Amino acid sequence: MSRAGCFGMKTPLRVGVLGATGLVGRNMIASLERSDCRLESVHFWATEKGAGEVIPFRGGASVVERWSDGVEAGLDVLLLATKPEVSRAVAPAAVARGVLVIDNSRAYRMAPDVPLVVPEVNPEAIKSHSGIIANPNCSTIQLVVALKPLQRAAGLERVIVSTYQAVSGIGREGIRTLAAEESEDPGRVSAGGAFPYPIHRNVIPQCDAFVEDGWTREEWKMQVETRKILEEDALPIGVTCVRVPVVAGHSEAVTVDLKSPLNPEEARRIFAAAPGIFLQDDPPHSIYPTARDVAGRDGVFIGRVRREAGRPGTLHFWVVADNLLKGAATNAVQIMEAAAQ
Repeated sequence: MSRAGCFGMKTPLRVGVLGATGLVGRNMIASLERSDCRLESVHFWATEKGAGEVIPFRGGASVVERWSDGVEAGLDVLLLATKPEVSRAVAPAAVARGVLVIDNSRAYRMAPDVPLVVPEVNPEAIKSHSGIIANPNCSTIQLVVALKPLQRAAGLERVIVSTYQAVSGIGREGIRTLAAEESEDPGRVSAGGAFPYPIHRNVIPQCDAFVEDGWTREEWKMQVETRKILEEDALPIGVTCVRVPVVAGHSEAVTVDLKSPLNPEEARRIFAAAPGIFLQDDPPHSIYPTARDVAGRDGVFIGRVRREAGRPGTLHFWVVADNLLKGAATNAVQIMEAAAQ
């Protein structure tokens, strides 16, 4: 692709990462390093802490610089691992300079003119961008990767999902809170960390703040983002998001009512053939994915596929993915790779 292509996209690419020293930013850099995409240059920035840090990259090293207005000039792609308010401040100026912005925050996800993309699910949406592409919520990403092949094969009537989300979903503060509580006497741990209740040896049915009608923001995001990505505005989706004392890896128990019945064997074949999915499903031998096993691995892992007795159109299954990789960093880099093709 020539340098005169859409928003200056070309290969090799000139790429920048803002928020490079955060959990997602560091994983974006690791995903970039593993990517097959040819890179002409990379630049790493931080808005606050981390400036001056040296990050090894592809046999060399790059210094994390402090962000300032205009430094993105000359880039092809800017990956944002920032808070929504920073993304809203940075993205328009970068787009005005011809830079493609891939934003991991919630700032632009539901904007009608911004595509919300999971490359295995809706890569065609990339073509409609006007300079910004949004990365979905981590829990949404693994859900829609699992739902898309079922939607294509049998149609979706209703989706019910319960999540079991790692503490790293809120960043380092969540990991620090769990570690601090683990080091204390469990009987004396009190609230006051990153979560509304102690997380060590506990399960908390709240991810993010509460919004309308008793839903949390995380539950709302999964509902509206899933409908947008799958282009099913009226799809009934019920979600309960739960925080668990796991460092990395989100798990989901999913129930799907299909328009056309599928038996478990058919569903397993569909999952096994779908892009980005790794099927691990052998009940007699207790083979299924767990958060501990998939941490540090790319992809979406599915197991426990079964059909509800007396309801041939209802399937239940288990979905697990690393929330910092496929749930954030890897998906963003995959969007970049697809946009450069």
